[in-house]
Amino acid sequence: MKIPKGDLDLLAIGETLVDFISVEETDWLRNAYTFRKYQGGSPANIAVYVAKLGGKSAVISKLGIGAMAQFLKSELNRAGVLTEYLVMDHLVHSSIVFVSRTAKTADFEAFRSGDFQLTPHEINEEAIERAKVIHASTWALSREPCRSAVKKAFELGRKRGKIISLDPNYSPQIWPDYREAKTVLPEMLSYATITKPSRDDASRLFGRDKEPEEYIKRYHDMGPEVVVFTMGGDGVLLSDGEKLTHMAARKIKVVDATGAGDSFWAGFLVALLDGHPLEHCALFAREIVERKLTTVGPLPDNIDRQQVYAKIDAETQEVEETSKE
Repeated sequence: MKIPKGDLDLLAIGETLVDFISVEETDWLRNAYTFRKYQGGSPANIAVYVAKLGGKSAVISKLGIGAMAQFLKSELNRAGVLTEYLVMDHLVHSSIVFVSRTAKTADFEAFRSGDFQLTPHEINEEAIERAKVIHASTWALSREPCRSAVKKAFELGRKRGKIISLDPNYSPQIWPDYREAKTVLPEMLSYATITKPSRDDASRLFGRDKEPEEYIKRYHDMGPEVVVFTMGGDGVLLSDGEKLTHMAARKIKVVDATGAGDSFWAGFLVALLDGHPLEHCALFAREIVERKLTTVGPLPDNIDRQQVYAKIDAETQEVEETSKE
């Protein structure tokens, strides 16, 4: 895959939110009573993780101007994410989400305000020009005018030869109009170079009665060249449209699954921009997501990706030598 020019590795567009994650571990938000405040929102999380891995990232999101907005901007700046393209609007409040801390799929309740009010004219064309990868999630597509803003960014990015990545993380809780989602998602995926559905994402969109290979084919048919299909404890299936590769998951003690998919995205995209083949990108992403799953809250700071690459190379060499014996 050709890596486009630009001084920004990633431009994330869409939701930057305040996540209130429960201190209690529970699968049901009703049983949570104490919460800790974190910067959240899938695109913003990915931008943060890219920065923590030594990349350069920026975010286009709409926030309010109050305490929550200032907290979010401060957290992004602290992580090294460029915030010059944030839209601070006194007419809206920053969106917040309450999330259960769990090793499984988190229960959540969203209170949306500013995030979906990003408009097409607030998409900065300079930011598009600077970026190598332009990323968004399905959350941002679930309401207008943010949907049209993402579409404009994708159209501009595609014309400039950028890598377009779209997370097809459809949830009826966020997007209750299923028919609308089934119409919009194929249109937006037609711009995408890469998509990373989970098995849960695919089953919510296409039903639970299909094999992973059928899900992957359906995503390819909508446009993306690369489909990374994550299956939790069953590992990952990686497809470039011709070759299908399975990567097993390793047994770890999961303490917090919130943001795991975002850390995988960040690892995969960083390795891709470093020029690694797709299989190596998936191995690197696995290393990063394991660090997230074993940490409560955000991914740890100061991850040396060169050390991670060296670890992967050593493990790969060991496997190859063992198979020869």
